[in-house]
Amino acid sequence: MEKRAFGNTDMDLSVLGFGAAEIGYEGASEEEVRSLLNEALDAGLNIIDTAECYMNSEEMIGNTVSNRRDDYYLFTKCGHPQGNVVGEDWSRASILSSIERSLRRLQTDHVDLVLLHSCAEDVLRNGEAIGALQKARDLGYTRYIGYSGDSMAARYAIECGEFDALEISVSIADQEAIGLTLSLAEEQKLGVIVKRPIANVAWKTSELPKNPYHQVYWERLQKLDYDFVKGDVSEAVGIALRFTLGVPGVHTLIVGTAKPGRWRENAAFLEEGPLSAKLSGSIQSRWKEVASDTWIGQA
Repeated sequence: MEKRAFGNTDMDLSVLGFGAAEIGYEGASEEEVRSLLNEALDAGLNIIDTAECYMNSEEMIGNTVSNRRDDYYLFTKCGHPQGNVVGEDWSRASILSSIERSLRRLQTDHVDLVLLHSCAEDVLRNGEAIGALQKARDLGYTRYIGYSGDSMAARYAIECGEFDALEISVSIADQEAIGLTLSLAEEQKLGVIVKRPIANVAWKTSELPKNPYHQVYWERLQKLDYDFVKGDVSEAVGIALRFTLGVPGVHTLIVGTAKPGRWRENAAFLEEGPLSAKLSGSIQSRWKEVASDTWIGQA
């Protein structure tokens, strides 16, 4: 699997990473997680991305692949100590305690990257949360620090000069970052991780999805009306993945799944190489024609 140098860090990341939200939220069994992660690592995927609020995701990772810690880079996120995305706490004490819990759950003495999990711009400007990550780095809990989020908060995270990495939304249905943040991140040599690179495959249903997490992208895609999403779902996923990876400044795509074999399909799509300039350009042109000012990056 292709690897890319990750900003100013010493990490060379596979262009496809394992997003561990689904294994927590979809209730995957430990046996399923062990199979998923070991197969992915055996094939060259070298990133596991999780968060304290992804249910029991961290525990599952620790229980199944902590014995292979040298085979992958481990990323986690903090700021939601109640174990869900509703309650936030950006205080220094809470963030440090959260990271310590994550290390215990993941059964490791350090992670490679800790990211603030979608805090608002005013939280970043306050400085306490950033200072907590810096302290965690000083303590050896993490090698690098970053911000996971979108829109103007993500831009400030780059401009402040305190982070090594940015995790941000980019997809056929979420292109604000292409103009707002990615070129700046590339100038500053930040490592860039893309979350939701296939827009949750929100186009696969003809009706509004029941899951609110997918509804914004579904509604956008109805208006974008790309021809390629009207055909085979698998082929459309491949086009969406290749579009996102081809955006300048992007280093790796985090794709979540609890389904065996899905990551292998995604890896095969990326091996086909970048989209043609014509198709990639048409996807961006259509966005510029249709997108409104309210179509900001989705946290």
